[in-house]
Amino acid sequence: MSRAVVAIAGNPNSGKTTLFNALTGANAKVGNYPGITVERREANLTLPDGREAVLLDIPGTYSLSARTAEEQIAISAIAGLNRFEDPDAIIVVVDGTQLARNLYLALQVLELRLKVVVALNMTDVLERNRVAVDTRALSEELGVPVVPVSAVRGTGIAELRQAVSSVLAADVGAESRGVVKRVNGVVGAAVDAVMPVVPDGWSRGDRERRAALATWALLSIDEDDELWDVPDTLRAAVLDQREHAESAGVDIDQTVIAARYAWIDRVTDRVIGEVPSALRRLTDALDKVLIHPFAGFWLFLLVMGMVFEALFSWSSPLIDSVDGAVAAFGDALGQAIPAGLVRDFVTDGLVAGVGAVLVFLPQILMLFLFISLMEDSGYMARAALLMDRIMKAIGLTGRAFVPMISGFACAIPAIMATRTMERRRDRMLTMMVVPIMTCSARLPVYTLIIAALYPSPDEPGGTVLGFFSLQALLMVGMYVFSTVLALAAAAVLGRTLFRGPSSPLLLELPPYRWPAPRSVLRQMWERSRLFVTEAGTVILTCTVVLWFLLSFPREVTLERDYAAEAAAVDAAVEAGAHDEAWRDDRLSALAAEESGDRLRASWGGRLGHAIEPVIAPLGFDWKIGVGLVGAFAAREVFVSTMGVVYGMGEEVDEETVPLRDRLRHETWPDGRRVYTPLVGLSLMVFFALAAQCMSTLAVVKRETSSYRWPVFLFTYMTVLAWVASFCVYQGGRLLGYA
Repeated sequence: MSRAVVAIAGNPNSGKTTLFNALTGANAKVGNYPGITVERREANLTLPDGREAVLLDIPGTYSLSARTAEEQIAISAIAGLNRFEDPDAIIVVVDGTQLARNLYLALQVLELRLKVVVALNMTDVLERNRVAVDTRALSEELGVPVVPVSAVRGTGIAELRQAVSSVLAADVGAESRGVVKRVNGVVGAAVDAVMPVVPDGWSRGDRERRAALATWALLSIDEDDELWDVPDTLRAAVLDQREHAESAGVDIDQTVIAARYAWIDRVTDRVIGEVPSALRRLTDALDKVLIHPFAGFWLFLLVMGMVFEALFSWSSPLIDSVDGAVAAFGDALGQAIPAGLVRDFVTDGLVAGVGAVLVFLPQILMLFLFISLMEDSGYMARAALLMDRIMKAIGLTGRAFVPMISGFACAIPAIMATRTMERRRDRMLTMMVVPIMTCSARLPVYTLIIAALYPSPDEPGGTVLGFFSLQALLMVGMYVFSTVLALAAAAVLGRTLFRGPSSPLLLELPPYRWPAPRSVLRQMWERSRLFVTEAGTVILTCTVVLWFLLSFPREVTLERDYAAEAAAVDAAVEAGAHDEAWRDDRLSALAAEESGDRLRASWGGRLGHAIEPVIAPLGFDWKIGVGLVGAFAAREVFVSTMGVVYGMGEEVDEETVPLRDRLRHETWPDGRRVYTPLVGLSLMVFFALAAQCMSTLAVVKRETSSYRWPVFLFTYMTVLAWVASFCVYQGGRLLGYA
């Protein structure tokens, strides 16, 4: 017997995902909807009678009237249309603090005649603000079970499971509330005209369900929609009826929406008591400041500055601790494994490569912490509203700012977040600029370069105005730089390749809430786990390949006879010309020089020298070139590559020298420093703009269903990176900076 499929749906910010985790224990499996490159989350749901069901998480949506990819996924998954499985029951999550707005989606689901349970969430907030909702009366009005829950506190979960079990055992679904039947005659006639062409597989032989889907089609299909799998006969009938209604002076959308909200207003007047003004007082007071056109913008910049100051200052002790643990682990393995190729592979390849990236995990965790706090508290939506004016000026909607700021964590989910944007033009333009935003993969590169080449706060010149950390300001500067360049790129592309007006911003400002610690910690865990998983797959694979390229061929012909030079050193000491200390220093220097010559003669060294003429105008040597090649698999691989290069290019003492110290002391053959502050700035600018992430290019290909756009993205970003880095380095030299 197959397991029942229960879908959980709700508005964004309604607590749907938190409730999903509470019901399932967060043992979600992530995949794609059939035939659609949109992720779906599902997990096992254990019912009170011991039966197992599959709980399917539907993308958050305010309505089933489909304008975006997320909304079409919602209607298709809830109603079981086209290639989607037909759910056996639906849990509709309703935010009790925003009851009227949330009931709009619930009403649409009821019109589909499905087996429904309404989970009235945020009851803890209602109780705290002394707001009473009559759940029994609400259940009578809706005709389905209404279960009060608090997803954050975990209350009402057992009762919700029991209600789901009960509706699954029922023979029929919910009764339609009949709202659409009471609208004016023109709309009613349009619904009647469209009903016959609604596919039989959609209606399941139910007349009221057919009427609901005909209404959905009238509100969703127009000349500019981007819906898929809509039969031509249905599209033609809808367009004909919309034209007829328009000629009669009737707006179908407005008429149906007004009828639904009239019913909702009557219901809410019955079931909800007087709302204390205190429920909105704090939110209104905060919004007067936080979304003020002037003060709010500068407060946002201040918040982001504090975030990045914390990223650099607070995480340094943790980074040092992880760095020390990795070094100790490498030393222990080096002592346990006999000398030879295997030990070189383990210590110089695996530990040096992967460990060089893992040391930055504290910063990644801290970045995800701040992003989660801003999202869960409701501040992220305010930031999008603040940026709407700037986004409009460059031809984008403020809704694009949410994917763009999400790009600070990772470009992949940020690109996928563009599905919430209505128009393809806005989605494509946002996709083309999101990868410029400074993602967490760039953070280890920036941290390495800044820590190696610029003074810390306790060193001379390490502070600005005697207070601000120079290193932290540089980190903030790189984030500001990437944001400004992303907006500039959007302005150029929006006026050339993606011409057209942007969509107006329609955005809910959720009430401010204290972030739920469990939810924040879970997000940090999931995102950091993905980072570590990548370190264990892509980074590990690239590290092994690079170690192989830098270690072979084993037998090479060197210009100098290092064995003879070492013998000459021993002879000089035996003859009394020098002491033992001189011999140790000289032999150590010879070993380092021989190691460097062998590295240059390796296949990886030859590759680096081959591309050196292209990158030399940027201030980069062949070793940086090897790191850049590795970084095209994933940006953070640059750090592990440099760990391998410098772990093999020098004789390692018993106390492993941190990678940043090796970069700091690297020199050209004439004794000049390779890594100067100017070179470091040039390198960071290159990394800020280059499309060095194959995973990002892959997800762009998935979202656009074309190789054209990832190729375009890779080309324009790489060219932009080279030109900008060239201007920084050569311009700095002209100004007298070495």
